[in-house]
Amino acid sequence: MKNIIYTLSASLLILCTGQALKAQPTPIYKDVSQSIDLRVKDMLSKLTLEEKISLLGYRSKAVPRLGIPAYNWWNEALHGVARAGEATIFPQAIGMSATFNDVLLKQVSTVISTEARAKYNLAIAKDRQLQYMGLTFWTPNINIFRDPRWGRGQETYGEDPYLTGRMGSAFVRGLQGDDPKYLKASATAKHFAVHSGPEATRDHFDAIVDEKDLRETYLYAFHELVSNAHVESVMSAYNRVNGVPNSTNKMLLTDILRKEWGFNGHVVTDCGALDDVYSQHKTLPGPVEVAAAALKAGVDLDCSTILQNDGLKAVQLGLITEKDIDLALSTTLRTEFKLGFYDDQSLVPYHSYGADSVHNAAHIAVARKVAQQSMVLLKNDKNILPLNKANLSSIMVLGPNAASLDAMIANYHGTSSKVINFVEGVTAAVGPGTRVEYDMGCNYSDTTHFGGTWAAGEADAAIAVIGLSPVLEGEAGDAFLSESGGDRKTLSLPASEIAFIKELKKSVKTKPLIVVITAGSNVDVAAIEPYADAIILAWYPGEQGGNALADLVFGDVSPSGHLPVTFYKSISDLPDYSNYSMKDRTYRYYNGPIQYPFGFGLSYTTFAYSLSSKPKSIYKKDETISVAVNVKNTGTINADEVVQAYIEYPKIDRMPIKELKSFKRVTVDKDAEQTITLDIPVQELQKWDMTTHKWKVYPGRYKLILGSSSADEKLSAEFAVK
Repeated sequence: MKNIIYTLSASLLILCTGQALKAQPTPIYKDVSQSIDLRVKDMLSKLTLEEKISLLGYRSKAVPRLGIPAYNWWNEALHGVARAGEATIFPQAIGMSATFNDVLLKQVSTVISTEARAKYNLAIAKDRQLQYMGLTFWTPNINIFRDPRWGRGQETYGEDPYLTGRMGSAFVRGLQGDDPKYLKASATAKHFAVHSGPEATRDHFDAIVDEKDLRETYLYAFHELVSNAHVESVMSAYNRVNGVPNSTNKMLLTDILRKEWGFNGHVVTDCGALDDVYSQHKTLPGPVEVAAAALKAGVDLDCSTILQNDGLKAVQLGLITEKDIDLALSTTLRTEFKLGFYDDQSLVPYHSYGADSVHNAAHIAVARKVAQQSMVLLKNDKNILPLNKANLSSIMVLGPNAASLDAMIANYHGTSSKVINFVEGVTAAVGPGTRVEYDMGCNYSDTTHFGGTWAAGEADAAIAVIGLSPVLEGEAGDAFLSESGGDRKTLSLPASEIAFIKELKKSVKTKPLIVVITAGSNVDVAAIEPYADAIILAWYPGEQGGNALADLVFGDVSPSGHLPVTFYKSISDLPDYSNYSMKDRTYRYYNGPIQYPFGFGLSYTTFAYSLSSKPKSIYKKDETISVAVNVKNTGTINADEVVQAYIEYPKIDRMPIKELKSFKRVTVDKDAEQTITLDIPVQELQKWDMTTHKWKVYPGRYKLILGSSSADEKLSAEFAVK
């Protein structure tokens, strides 16, 4: 009888337990019907303090009991998914900015995020949680390229805050996607803030800047990406600003970024930046104090190990509380929920992307289009370009960068089995019935020994590809042939290349000599200009650079790239490199001699402007300046024009000379006309008032200038703001 009772009791217990298990509710953090804030709060409540701290580093630890996987936050996608195998490689960022085409740049980053999701899906399917295979990308670099010596300037969108804000916002929107619930990928605005060299001293450098330059120049694009593009993440920079390291700078990371701008994403440090605080800047005694200061300043994620290794001790010493840990972790968990990490993947709209979404024909076509629009025609003597390939029986393509892989793919790049270098692009364009020869011509150092010069003299035309490469300019450590830690000491091309072009001209004589320059910034074109019939700045043009160059050289496409930086004549015309004042820098404040102005770029055709509607004579501060511009192609080839709108300000101390405030690319067929509208909110003309420490739209007389560069004035109109 006892056995029967025991058996019945056991059965009832098992039944009740089973019913209880079945009735157990889904945890809130796994419930997709709940808000992200509630799900984050629920997950936090289930984590121990030690587990929370283990999640504060870029190598985030797994918490198996809650289904939290290990995750590596470090991923790169500056101009294509980087360091993660096969991917479409677009032109370097500075080249993409030269398109002045934010619509196209959004297409680029949409391609990048599609490939990122596909690669992530493929990796997760094999249970691979690898660095560079995740969805949290530390890009774009929106620092202002204030000085051409900075090797990393190639990673930026140039010297102008407005252009940087427009292009950076477009990139973020494409990368993060437009789904109302899920991020396609997470973008990061970097490096916050006042960061543009010197590269060799970045870990202990103190950028001294006043409030006016800080607000109007160095923070402008960050504000645009936070407020208008809703970038998910911001990365703090290595350097100090006015004595305070960026990664412990409460004024920047909390007071301005979160409280003033309303940023609700996460802040990540640059890699090793927290170590720099005590080891290089020496503003705090050790890692425990740094961990506490960083969390209190507004850092949420550490690209090193300090928060994970020393965060607990900081709590135990009373330097911070668990609430500080929760505040930081809640922001990164929110990003993970937005990416769909804790949801059934069938609910995430990007879950089906696979291998066919990576480096496909459609994506390669976008890379070619961007490369076409990025290249800048600097010289075209006697309209030597485009060349008529039907009339050419032989072409010589030569030069140290004519077949260089590095000169195509720049830094922070992916890999591709289909990179088309300049030799290959030209060869394919003319076909097998035309003789094409290639010779390296010279290297970066030998000024006396040259190849291919005799053969070039025997050809109908020569295309010489010279310039720089990522081993000569770039990030500290990567540009290992740079003489100054990744930066450049001069604007000069290598002496060997200048000597080579001179020698080449002797052989080519009166036949066409087209010089193509690869570089990430301003170079001294004057040294080779007299010897070249035409000069094309190709930047670092990505995997389709060779095809794009051929498209331009042979007239399938008219050049339409425009310089996003001023081409100065000499470094001696600029202030000291370490001086962060904007006085005498960029087209906005520099009025000295130049080679080419900001916004410059030649075309194979000409354009005439007329106003369809003029601006009003007087505007209030809450109004928008709107003009309709007729753009007529007065030449003989279909082409794109980039209409640029600049503002001249009232004659008040420290106003810019002029400033880009709108632009639009338009395609106009020969003998045809297109009408575009440009809008400039009057609030966009505000400047920082050093007395009130606030933004102010100054009343007075303004001038709107329309042209194809900062030095061009095709149309103008004056107006007043009251």
